[in-house]
Amino acid sequence: MTPLRWLPLVLLGACASVGPDYKRPAMELPAHYPEDSPAEGAALAPDWWRLYADATLDELVASGQKTNADLRLAAARVQEAEGVLREARAALFPDVTAGYSFSRSRVSASGVPAPPPGTIIRPSHQLLASTNFELDFWGRFARATEAARANLLGSRLGQDVVAITLAGGIAQAYFALRSLDAQINVLDNSIRVRRDSLDIAKARLDAGLAPELDVFQAQGALSDALVQKRDAERSRALVEHQIAQLTGRLDLKLAAGDVFALPLVPLPPTGLPSALLERRPDIRQAEEVLVAANAQIGIARAALFPTLSLTAAAGAQSGELDTLLTTGARIWTLGFGLALPIFDAGRREARVDQARARREQAVAGYQRAIESGFREVADALVNAQQTGASEAELLERLQAARNALELSTLRYQSGYSPYLEVLDAQRTANDAELAFVRNRQARLAFSVDLMKALGGGWKN
Repeated sequence: MTPLRWLPLVLLGACASVGPDYKRPAMELPAHYPEDSPAEGAALAPDWWRLYADATLDELVASGQKTNADLRLAAARVQEAEGVLREARAALFPDVTAGYSFSRSRVSASGVPAPPPGTIIRPSHQLLASTNFELDFWGRFARATEAARANLLGSRLGQDVVAITLAGGIAQAYFALRSLDAQINVLDNSIRVRRDSLDIAKARLDAGLAPELDVFQAQGALSDALVQKRDAERSRALVEHQIAQLTGRLDLKLAAGDVFALPLVPLPPTGLPSALLERRPDIRQAEEVLVAANAQIGIARAALFPTLSLTAAAGAQSGELDTLLTTGARIWTLGFGLALPIFDAGRREARVDQARARREQAVAGYQRAIESGFREVADALVNAQQTGASEAELLERLQAARNALELSTLRYQSGYSPYLEVLDAQRTANDAELAFVRNRQARLAFSVDLMKALGGGWKN
Protein backbone atom coordinates (compact mmCIF):
# COMPACT_ATOMS: atom_id res chain seq x y z
CA MET A 1 0.00 0.00 0.00
CA THR A 2 1.45 3.42 -0.98
CA PRO A 3 1.85 6.10 1.72
CA LEU A 4 -0.78 8.34 0.05
CA ARG A 5 -3.46 5.67 0.53
CA TRP A 6 -2.89 5.94 4.29
CA LEU A 7 -3.67 9.64 4.27
CA PRO A 8 -7.50 9.34 4.47
CA LEU A 9 -7.17 6.99 7.43
CA VAL A 10 -4.84 9.43 9.13
CA LEU A 11 -7.24 12.32 8.61
CA LEU A 12 -10.15 10.26 9.97
CA GLY A 13 -8.23 9.74 13.20
CA ALA A 14 -7.18 13.35 13.51
CA CYS A 15 -9.67 14.10 16.24
CA ALA A 16 -9.23 10.84 18.15
CA SER A 17 -6.99 9.97 21.08
CA VAL A 18 -6.38 6.26 21.23
CA GLY A 19 -6.35 4.43 24.53
CA PRO A 20 -8.96 4.27 27.30
CA ASP A 21 -10.28 7.40 28.97
CA TYR A 22 -9.88 7.35 32.74
CA LYS A 23 -12.75 6.24 34.96
CA ARG A 24 -12.39 5.86 38.70
CA PRO A 25 -12.63 2.14 39.53
CA ALA A 26 -15.45 1.16 41.86
CA MET A 27 -14.22 0.27 45.34
CA GLU A 28 -16.71 -1.15 47.82
CA LEU A 29 -16.42 0.15 51.37
CA PRO A 30 -18.57 -0.62 54.43
CA ALA A 31 -21.25 1.89 55.27
CA HIS A 32 -19.76 2.46 58.74
CA TYR A 33 -16.58 1.86 60.70
CA PRO A 34 -16.47 -1.14 63.04
CA GLU A 35 -16.11 1.14 66.08
CA ASP A 36 -18.51 3.86 67.11
CA SER A 37 -17.28 7.33 66.28
CA PRO A 38 -18.48 10.85 67.09
CA ALA A 39 -21.37 11.75 64.86
CA GLU A 40 -21.11 15.48 65.49
CA GLY A 41 -18.37 17.92 66.25
CA ALA A 42 -16.11 20.51 64.72
CA ALA A 43 -14.51 19.61 61.41
CA LEU A 44 -10.84 18.73 61.58
CA ALA A 45 -8.73 21.83 60.94
CA PRO A 46 -5.53 21.71 58.85
CA ASP A 47 -3.56 22.99 61.86
CA TRP A 48 -5.03 20.33 64.16
CA TRP A 49 -1.95 20.28 66.43
CA ARG A 50 -3.03 23.64 67.86
CA LEU A 51 -5.88 21.79 69.59
CA TYR A 52 -3.33 20.65 72.18
CA ALA A 53 -2.80 24.29 73.23
CA ASP A 54 0.97 23.97 73.63
CA ALA A 55 3.10 26.86 72.34
CA THR A 56 6.23 24.71 72.22
CA LEU A 57 4.50 22.11 70.04
CA ASP A 58 3.21 24.84 67.70
CA GLU A 59 6.72 26.25 67.38
CA LEU A 60 8.23 22.83 66.65
CA VAL A 61 5.72 22.04 63.92
CA ALA A 62 6.23 25.47 62.33
CA SER A 63 9.99 24.94 62.36
CA GLY A 64 9.62 21.51 60.77
CA GLN A 65 7.41 22.88 58.00
CA LYS A 66 10.13 25.38 57.09
CA THR A 67 13.33 23.35 57.29
CA ASN A 68 12.55 19.62 57.31
CA ALA A 69 14.62 17.78 54.69
CA ASP A 70 11.81 15.40 53.65
CA LEU A 71 9.46 18.32 53.03
CA ARG A 72 12.09 20.14 50.98
CA LEU A 73 12.67 16.96 48.98
CA ALA A 74 8.95 16.68 48.28
CA ALA A 75 8.84 20.33 47.17
CA ALA A 76 11.75 19.73 44.78
CA ARG A 77 9.90 16.74 43.31
CA VAL A 78 6.91 18.99 42.65
CA GLN A 79 9.16 21.43 40.80
CA GLU A 80 10.59 18.59 38.74
CA ALA A 81 7.08 17.37 37.85
CA GLU A 82 6.11 20.90 36.81
CA GLY A 83 9.06 20.94 34.42
CA VAL A 84 8.07 17.55 32.98
CA LEU A 85 4.53 18.82 32.35
CA ARG A 86 5.81 21.93 30.56
CA GLU A 87 8.02 19.73 28.41
CA ALA A 88 5.10 17.43 27.54
CA ARG A 89 2.89 20.38 26.59
CA ALA A 90 5.66 21.83 24.40
CA ALA A 91 5.50 18.72 22.18
CA LEU A 92 2.11 19.92 20.92
CA PHE A 93 3.73 22.93 19.23
CA PRO A 94 6.26 23.23 16.39
CA ASP A 95 9.96 23.42 17.20
CA VAL A 96 11.42 26.37 15.27
CA THR A 97 15.16 26.95 14.99
CA ALA A 98 17.18 29.67 13.24
CA GLY A 99 20.81 29.71 12.15
CA TYR A 100 23.44 31.34 10.04
CA SER A 101 26.29 29.52 8.32
CA PHE A 102 29.21 30.44 6.08
CA SER A 103 31.25 28.06 3.97
CA ARG A 104 33.99 28.38 1.38
CA SER A 105 34.64 25.56 -1.07
CA ARG A 106 36.72 24.81 -4.17
CA VAL A 107 35.35 22.90 -7.15
CA SER A 108 37.30 20.93 -9.74
CA ALA A 109 38.63 22.91 -12.66
CA SER A 110 38.66 19.75 -14.82
CA GLY A 111 34.97 19.12 -14.72
CA VAL A 112 32.76 18.88 -17.82
CA PRO A 113 31.77 21.48 -18.53
CA ALA A 114 34.63 23.43 -16.92
CA PRO A 115 33.63 26.09 -14.45
CA PRO A 116 33.86 29.69 -15.62
CA PRO A 117 37.09 31.45 -14.77
CA GLY A 118 37.16 32.94 -11.30
CA THR A 119 34.46 30.60 -9.92
CA ILE A 120 36.61 27.74 -8.68
CA ILE A 121 36.52 29.19 -5.13
CA ARG A 122 32.88 29.57 -4.09
CA PRO A 123 31.82 31.25 -0.81
CA SER A 124 28.31 30.67 0.55
CA HIS A 125 26.33 32.58 3.19
CA GLN A 126 23.09 31.02 4.44
CA LEU A 127 20.48 32.39 6.86
CA LEU A 128 17.75 29.84 7.57
CA ALA A 129 14.75 29.27 9.86
CA SER A 130 13.39 25.70 9.97
CA THR A 131 10.75 23.69 11.74
CA ASN A 132 9.87 20.03 12.17
CA PHE A 133 6.44 19.23 13.58
CA GLU A 134 4.78 15.86 14.20
CA LEU A 135 0.99 16.06 14.01
CA ASP A 136 -0.66 14.51 17.05
CA PHE A 137 -3.32 12.62 15.12
CA TRP A 138 -3.55 9.72 17.55
CA GLY A 139 -3.31 11.74 20.75
CA ARG A 140 0.14 10.49 21.77
CA PHE A 141 1.27 13.92 22.91
CA ALA A 142 -2.12 14.61 24.51
CA ARG A 143 -1.88 11.38 26.48
CA ALA A 144 1.69 12.25 27.48
CA THR A 145 0.45 15.60 28.75
CA GLU A 146 -2.33 13.83 30.64
CA ALA A 147 0.20 11.50 32.28
CA ALA A 148 2.53 14.39 33.15
CA ARG A 149 -0.35 16.35 34.65
CA ALA A 150 -1.35 13.37 36.78
CA ASN A 151 2.25 12.92 37.92
CA LEU A 152 2.39 16.60 38.89
CA LEU A 153 -0.82 16.32 40.91
CA GLY A 154 0.54 13.15 42.50
CA SER A 155 3.74 14.98 43.48
CA ARG A 156 1.75 17.80 45.05
CA LEU A 157 -0.38 15.32 46.93
CA GLY A 158 2.78 13.51 48.00
CA GLN A 159 4.04 16.79 49.41
CA ASP A 160 0.82 17.08 51.42
CA VAL A 161 1.28 13.52 52.69
CA VAL A 162 4.78 14.38 53.86
CA ALA A 163 3.50 17.51 55.61
CA ILE A 164 0.78 15.60 57.47
CA THR A 165 3.18 12.80 58.40
CA LEU A 166 5.75 15.34 59.60
CA ALA A 167 3.27 17.18 61.82
CA GLY A 168 2.06 13.88 63.27
CA GLY A 169 5.60 12.63 63.85
CA ILE A 170 6.62 15.82 65.65
CA ALA A 171 3.48 15.78 67.81
CA GLN A 172 3.86 12.13 68.82
CA ALA A 173 7.57 12.54 69.54
CA TYR A 174 6.77 15.60 71.65
CA PHE A 175 4.17 13.65 73.62
CA ALA A 176 6.72 10.87 74.16
CA LEU A 177 9.20 13.45 75.46
CA ARG A 178 6.66 14.85 77.91
CA SER A 179 5.74 11.32 78.97
CA LEU A 180 9.38 10.56 79.72
CA ASP A 181 9.58 13.78 81.74
CA ALA A 182 6.66 12.55 83.84
CA GLN A 183 8.22 9.09 84.14
CA ILE A 184 11.47 10.62 85.39
CA ASN A 185 9.48 12.50 88.03
CA VAL A 186 7.81 9.23 89.05
CA LEU A 187 11.19 7.53 89.32
CA ASP A 188 12.61 10.43 91.33
CA ASN A 189 9.80 9.92 93.80
CA SER A 190 10.42 6.14 93.83
CA ILE A 191 14.11 6.77 94.51
CA ARG A 192 13.22 9.06 97.41
CA VAL A 193 10.84 6.47 98.86
CA ARG A 194 13.40 3.69 98.51
CA ARG A 195 16.13 5.80 100.11
CA ASP A 196 13.82 6.34 103.04
CA SER A 197 13.13 2.59 103.19
CA LEU A 198 16.86 1.89 103.17
CA ASP A 199 17.37 4.32 106.06
CA ILE A 200 14.56 2.63 107.99
CA ALA A 201 16.04 -0.84 107.36
CA LYS A 202 19.47 0.32 108.54
CA ALA A 203 17.97 1.89 111.66
CA ARG A 204 16.07 -1.29 112.49
CA LEU A 205 19.23 -3.34 111.87
CA ASP A 206 21.21 -1.13 114.25
CA ALA A 207 18.46 -1.51 116.85
CA GLY A 208 18.51 -5.29 116.45
CA LEU A 209 14.92 -5.32 115.18
CA ALA A 210 15.58 -6.48 111.59
CA PRO A 211 18.01 -8.84 109.85
CA GLU A 212 20.78 -7.64 107.54
CA LEU A 213 18.82 -9.17 104.64
CA ASP A 214 16.37 -6.25 104.82
CA VAL A 215 19.19 -3.79 104.19
CA PHE A 216 20.44 -5.72 101.18
CA GLN A 217 16.94 -5.93 99.72
CA ALA A 218 16.37 -2.20 100.26
CA GLN A 219 19.69 -1.38 98.59
CA GLY A 220 18.82 -3.59 95.61
CA ALA A 221 15.44 -1.90 95.21
CA LEU A 222 17.09 1.53 95.30
CA SER A 223 19.65 0.53 92.67
CA ASP A 224 16.86 -0.81 90.45
CA ALA A 225 15.05 2.55 90.57
CA LEU A 226 18.29 4.39 89.76
CA VAL A 227 18.83 2.20 86.70
CA GLN A 228 15.24 2.79 85.54
CA LYS A 229 15.75 6.53 85.82
CA ARG A 230 18.96 6.35 83.81
CA ASP A 231 17.15 4.40 81.08
CA ALA A 232 14.37 6.98 81.03
CA GLU A 233 16.88 9.82 80.73
CA ARG A 234 18.61 8.01 77.88
CA SER A 235 15.29 7.51 76.08
CA ARG A 236 14.45 11.19 76.59
CA ALA A 237 17.73 12.23 74.98
CA LEU A 238 17.04 10.00 71.98
CA VAL A 239 13.53 11.38 71.53
CA GLU A 240 14.89 14.91 71.79
CA HIS A 241 17.38 14.09 69.04
CA GLN A 242 14.52 12.75 66.91
CA ILE A 243 12.55 15.98 67.34
CA ALA A 244 15.67 17.96 66.49
CA GLN A 245 16.02 16.11 63.18
CA LEU A 246 12.33 16.43 62.31
CA THR A 247 12.38 20.17 62.96
CA GLY A 248 15.77 20.82 61.36
CA ARG A 249 17.14 22.24 64.62
CA LEU A 250 20.00 19.92 65.47
CA ASP A 251 20.99 21.89 68.58
CA LEU A 252 17.48 21.70 70.03
CA LYS A 253 17.14 21.54 73.81
CA LEU A 254 13.71 21.31 75.41
CA ALA A 255 13.02 22.03 79.05
CA ALA A 256 11.18 19.44 81.09
CA GLY A 257 7.39 19.47 81.06
CA ASP A 258 4.39 17.42 82.14
CA VAL A 259 2.36 15.21 79.87
CA PHE A 260 -0.72 15.78 82.04
CA ALA A 261 -0.60 19.50 81.24
CA LEU A 262 -1.60 18.65 77.65
CA PRO A 263 -5.37 18.60 77.10
CA LEU A 264 -7.27 15.57 75.84
CA VAL A 265 -8.86 16.91 72.68
CA PRO A 266 -12.29 15.67 71.61
CA LEU A 267 -12.20 13.16 68.78
CA PRO A 268 -13.28 14.61 65.43
CA PRO A 269 -16.24 13.12 63.55
CA THR A 270 -15.03 10.47 61.13
CA GLY A 271 -17.82 10.76 58.58
CA LEU A 272 -18.57 7.97 56.13
CA PRO A 273 -15.79 5.63 55.01
CA SER A 274 -16.42 6.67 51.40
CA ALA A 275 -15.33 10.20 52.33
CA LEU A 276 -11.77 8.93 52.69
CA LEU A 277 -11.49 8.87 48.88
CA GLU A 278 -11.51 12.66 48.87
CA ARG A 279 -10.16 13.67 52.29
CA ARG A 280 -6.90 11.68 52.35
CA PRO A 281 -4.10 12.95 50.10
CA ASP A 282 -2.34 9.57 49.99
CA ILE A 283 -5.44 7.96 48.47
CA ARG A 284 -5.72 10.80 45.97
CA GLN A 285 -2.03 10.38 45.19
CA ALA A 286 -2.56 6.67 44.48
CA GLU A 287 -5.41 7.61 42.15
CA GLU A 288 -3.21 10.05 40.23
CA VAL A 289 -0.68 7.24 39.76
CA LEU A 290 -3.55 5.25 38.26
CA VAL A 291 -4.52 8.16 35.98
CA ALA A 292 -0.94 8.39 34.70
CA ALA A 293 -0.73 4.64 34.14
CA ASN A 294 -4.02 4.73 32.23
CA ALA A 295 -2.70 7.50 29.96
CA GLN A 296 0.44 5.46 29.25
CA ILE A 297 -1.75 2.86 27.52
CA GLY A 298 -2.78 5.52 24.98
CA ILE A 299 0.85 6.47 24.43
CA ALA A 300 1.76 2.85 23.76
CA ARG A 301 -1.22 2.30 21.44
CA ALA A 302 -0.45 5.45 19.43
CA ALA A 303 2.87 3.88 18.44
CA LEU A 304 0.89 1.24 16.48
CA PHE A 305 -0.37 3.85 14.01
CA PRO A 306 1.33 5.94 11.31
CA THR A 307 3.03 9.22 12.20
CA LEU A 308 2.86 12.28 9.97
CA SER A 309 5.55 14.95 10.22
CA LEU A 310 5.64 18.35 8.55
CA THR A 311 8.96 20.02 7.70
CA ALA A 312 9.53 23.56 6.50
CA ALA A 313 12.44 25.94 6.07
CA ALA A 314 12.76 29.51 4.81
CA GLY A 315 15.68 31.89 4.54
CA ALA A 316 18.28 33.29 2.24
CA GLN A 317 21.48 32.05 0.54
CA SER A 318 24.07 34.09 -1.30
CA GLY A 319 27.71 33.99 -2.29
CA GLU A 320 28.26 37.45 -0.88
CA LEU A 321 27.19 38.73 2.53
CA ASP A 322 26.00 42.10 1.20
CA THR A 323 23.45 40.39 -1.11
CA LEU A 324 22.19 37.88 1.48
CA LEU A 325 19.02 39.87 2.26
CA THR A 326 18.09 40.70 -1.31
CA THR A 327 14.94 39.34 -2.93
CA GLY A 328 16.77 36.98 -5.23
CA ALA A 329 18.56 35.24 -2.35
CA ARG A 330 15.42 33.81 -0.82
CA ILE A 331 15.10 30.03 -0.44
CA TRP A 332 12.44 27.76 1.07
CA THR A 333 11.43 24.13 1.36
CA LEU A 334 8.19 22.45 2.44
CA GLY A 335 7.45 18.77 2.88
CA PHE A 336 5.90 16.04 4.91
CA GLY A 337 6.87 12.57 5.98
CA LEU A 338 4.72 9.54 6.74
CA ALA A 339 6.17 6.70 8.79
CA LEU A 340 4.32 3.38 8.91
CA PRO A 341 5.11 0.54 11.30
CA ILE A 342 5.38 -2.57 9.10
CA PHE A 343 7.12 -5.25 11.13
CA ASP A 344 8.63 -5.11 14.62
CA ALA A 345 8.19 -8.74 15.79
CA GLY A 346 5.45 -7.65 18.22
CA ARG A 347 7.55 -5.08 20.10
CA ARG A 348 4.90 -2.34 20.04
CA GLU A 349 2.11 -4.71 21.05
CA ALA A 350 4.29 -5.91 23.91
CA ARG A 351 4.62 -2.31 25.11
CA VAL A 352 0.84 -1.97 25.09
CA ASP A 353 0.57 -5.12 27.19
CA GLN A 354 3.17 -3.75 29.58
CA ALA A 355 1.23 -0.49 29.93
CA ARG A 356 -1.97 -2.39 30.66
CA ALA A 357 -0.20 -4.49 33.28
CA ARG A 358 1.17 -1.33 34.93
CA ARG A 359 -2.36 0.03 35.03
CA GLU A 360 -3.53 -3.11 36.84
CA GLN A 361 -0.68 -2.62 39.30
CA ALA A 362 -1.84 0.96 39.85
CA VAL A 363 -5.41 -0.24 40.43
CA ALA A 364 -4.11 -2.65 43.07
CA GLY A 365 -2.09 0.18 44.65
CA TYR A 366 -5.19 2.38 44.72
CA GLN A 367 -7.20 -0.42 46.33
CA ARG A 368 -4.46 -0.97 48.91
CA ALA A 369 -4.37 2.76 49.76
CA ILE A 370 -8.14 2.78 50.34
CA GLU A 371 -8.07 -0.36 52.46
CA SER A 372 -5.12 0.94 54.48
CA GLY A 373 -6.93 4.22 55.08
CA PHE A 374 -10.05 2.41 56.29
CA ARG A 375 -8.00 0.20 58.62
CA GLU A 376 -6.02 3.14 60.01
CA VAL A 377 -9.20 5.01 60.92
CA ALA A 378 -10.71 1.90 62.51
CA ASP A 379 -7.49 1.17 64.42
CA ALA A 380 -7.19 4.75 65.65
CA LEU A 381 -10.81 4.71 66.85
CA VAL A 382 -10.45 1.51 68.86
CA ASN A 383 -7.09 2.59 70.28
CA ALA A 384 -8.38 6.00 71.35
CA GLN A 385 -11.54 4.58 72.88
CA GLN A 386 -9.88 1.70 74.72
CA THR A 387 -7.07 3.78 76.18
CA GLY A 388 -9.62 6.35 77.30
CA ALA A 389 -11.65 3.66 79.03
CA SER A 390 -8.50 2.23 80.66
CA GLU A 391 -7.47 5.50 82.28
CA ALA A 392 -10.09 5.32 85.04
CA GLU A 393 -9.12 1.73 85.83
CA LEU A 394 -5.44 2.61 85.90
CA LEU A 395 -6.16 5.51 88.24
CA GLU A 396 -7.97 3.17 90.62
CA ARG A 397 -5.03 0.79 90.46
CA LEU A 398 -2.65 3.65 91.19
CA GLN A 399 -4.60 4.83 94.24
CA ALA A 400 -4.77 1.30 95.60
CA ALA A 401 -1.01 0.81 95.05
CA ARG A 402 -0.20 4.06 96.85
CA ASN A 403 -2.38 3.08 99.81
CA ALA A 404 -0.83 -0.40 99.91
CA LEU A 405 2.68 1.09 99.94
CA GLU A 406 1.83 3.49 102.75
CA LEU A 407 0.22 0.75 104.84
CA SER A 408 2.99 -1.81 104.26
CA THR A 409 5.63 0.74 105.24
CA LEU A 410 3.81 1.53 108.50
CA ARG A 411 3.36 -2.15 109.28
CA TYR A 412 7.07 -2.79 108.67
CA GLN A 413 8.09 0.09 110.89
CA SER A 414 5.86 -1.31 113.63
CA GLY A 415 7.26 -4.81 113.19
CA TYR A 416 4.03 -6.41 111.98
CA SER A 417 5.17 -7.24 108.42
CA PRO A 418 8.38 -8.49 106.79
CA TYR A 419 10.30 -6.20 104.48
CA LEU A 420 9.30 -8.38 101.53
CA GLU A 421 5.81 -6.82 101.67
CA VAL A 422 7.34 -3.36 101.41
CA LEU A 423 9.40 -4.37 98.39
CA ASP A 424 6.36 -5.81 96.67
CA ALA A 425 4.31 -2.70 97.42
CA GLN A 426 7.08 -0.43 96.09
CA ARG A 427 7.33 -2.35 92.82
CA THR A 428 3.55 -2.38 92.42
CA ALA A 429 3.26 1.35 93.10
CA ASN A 430 6.12 2.18 90.73
CA ASP A 431 4.61 0.08 87.94
CA ALA A 432 1.18 1.64 88.49
CA GLU A 433 2.60 5.18 88.34
CA LEU A 434 4.48 4.46 85.12
CA ALA A 435 1.52 2.66 83.53
CA PHE A 436 -0.75 5.62 84.26
CA VAL A 437 1.72 8.04 82.64
CA ARG A 438 2.25 5.82 79.60
CA ASN A 439 -1.49 5.40 79.09
CA ARG A 440 -1.90 9.18 78.97
CA GLN A 441 0.86 9.34 76.37
CA ALA A 442 -0.88 6.59 74.40
CA ARG A 443 -4.19 8.49 74.47
CA LEU A 444 -2.49 11.58 73.06
CA ALA A 445 -0.59 9.58 70.45
CA PHE A 446 -3.70 7.67 69.33
CA SER A 447 -5.61 10.93 68.96
CA VAL A 448 -2.85 12.05 66.57
CA ASP A 449 -3.21 8.74 64.71
CA LEU A 450 -6.89 9.51 64.20
CA MET A 451 -6.10 13.03 62.98
CA LYS A 452 -3.66 11.61 60.43
CA ALA A 453 -5.97 8.75 59.42
CA LEU A 454 -8.72 11.26 58.62
CA GLY A 455 -6.41 13.21 56.35
CA GLY A 456 -5.05 15.69 58.89
CA GLY A 457 -7.56 18.36 57.92
CA TRP A 458 -6.23 18.31 54.36
CA LYS A 459 -8.12 20.52 51.92
CA ASN A 460 -8.54 19.43 48.32
